[in-house]
Amino acid sequence: MKLFLVCTVFLLVSCQNSQKNNQANVVNDITTINLDEAIKNCVSQLEIAVPKLTDLTKHPRLIETDQTEWEEVPNHRLKWTSGFYPGILWYMYNLTKDKKWKQEAIKRTEVFEDFKTITEHHDIGFMMFPAYGNGFELGDKKEYKEILLTSAASLASRFNPNVGTIKSWSNELHPRWQQHITIIDNMLNLELLFWAAKNGGDSNYKNIAIKHAETTMENHFRDDFTSWHVLEYDSISGKVLNRHTKQGYADDSRWSRGQAWGIYGYTMVYRETGDKKFLDFAQKLTDAYLNYLPDDYIPHWDFDVPNLDNEERDASAGAIAASALLELSTFLEDKNSKEKYYNAAVKMLSSLSSDKYSAVGKADSFLLHSTGAKSLGWEIDVALIYADYYYIEALNRLKKMRD
Repeated sequence: MKLFLVCTVFLLVSCQNSQKNNQANVVNDITTINLDEAIKNCVSQLEIAVPKLTDLTKHPRLIETDQTEWEEVPNHRLKWTSGFYPGILWYMYNLTKDKKWKQEAIKRTEVFEDFKTITEHHDIGFMMFPAYGNGFELGDKKEYKEILLTSAASLASRFNPNVGTIKSWSNELHPRWQQHITIIDNMLNLELLFWAAKNGGDSNYKNIAIKHAETTMENHFRDDFTSWHVLEYDSISGKVLNRHTKQGYADDSRWSRGQAWGIYGYTMVYRETGDKKFLDFAQKLTDAYLNYLPDDYIPHWDFDVPNLDNEERDASAGAIAASALLELSTFLEDKNSKEKYYNAAVKMLSSLSSDKYSAVGKADSFLLHSTGAKSLGWEIDVALIYADYYYIEALNRLKKMRD
C-alpha cells in the first residue's frame, strides 16, 4: 500500500512538472516557422523568376499590385535598389550550395563594377555591399576586395565633419532641403565602411561610421525612441534645421520602415564596435517598434496614419526588422530579452511566410504587400526587391542559428 501511494504521488508530481515544462516551452517558443519549407519556397520562386530576368542592363525592382512578374528598371548610378537582386542570389547560394546560384550571382553582381566611384549620393552602400560584399563573404570572391574598398572611399567622401554625418541624397533631386541632408536609411550604408576598415581600407572609415551613428543617435530620434526620416543640418555649424519625412505619412509621424532601418543599423554598429551604448539603443528602438505592431507583427506603412486598420502593410519593414532582431538576440546575455527578440523575429517570419504575405502561386517574388512610399503615390501594396532581400537574409540567419 505504501509503495502504491509513493508511486501515485510520484506520477502526479511528474505530470505536474511535465505540464509546467510544456507551458514553459509554449512561452519560450510562442511561434514556429517551417524553415525548410520557407527556404524551399524561395528556391522555387527564384527558379520561376531567374529565367525571365535575362537583361543584364536592368534589375528587378517591384511587382505591381495584381501583376505577377518583376518590373525591371535600368541599372543606373541613382538606382539604390540595384544590389539587392544579386544579394538574394548570393544568399540562395549560401543556403543551398548549388553552384548555379553562384554563377547567376556573379553574372548579376559584376555588371555594377563601375558604380564603385559613385559620390553623388549615399546609397553606394546599399548598391555595392549586398552584391560585392556578399560575394566576397559568401562566394569567396576575394577579387571583389578592391572594388569594395573603392566603394567605401567614395562613400566616405560624403562625410561632413562639421555635421558629423554622411550626407544623404542630393539637394538637386530633393529641393525641399537646401543644406546637409541625412536620412535614417543611411545607417545601413555604414556597414560598408566598417568592412573596409577591417579589410585593408583607411582605418578612419570606422571613425566616420561611429561618428555618423553617434550624431544620428543624438538628433534623429524622439523621446519615445521613434525615428524621424529626414534631418536637415546646417552644413557649417552642424545645427539641426529641420526634421521631416519623405516617405512617411507626415513630418512628425512614425514611418515604420524608418524605425526598422534604425533597429538594423544600430544592431550592426554594435556588432562592429562592441560599444554597449549602441546595443542598449538598438533595444530601445526595438521595444518602441514592437509596441506599435498589429497582431501578426507586420506593420502598416506608417504607425500614425489615420484609419490605420484600413491602411496598407509594409512587408519590407517586417523583413528588415526580423533580420535585425535575430542578430540582436544573439548579442544579449539576459535570457528573457534574448527570447523576447528571437520569438518576435520568428513570429514576423512566420507571418511573412504565411499565405497572407507569401507570393507563392501568385507572383514571382518571395513576398507581397510592401509599401515603398504611399505619401508620394509610389509602390503601394506591391512586391519589392529589398523586402525579398531582407527576408532571405533573415532565413539565412535563422538557419545558421538553428544549425
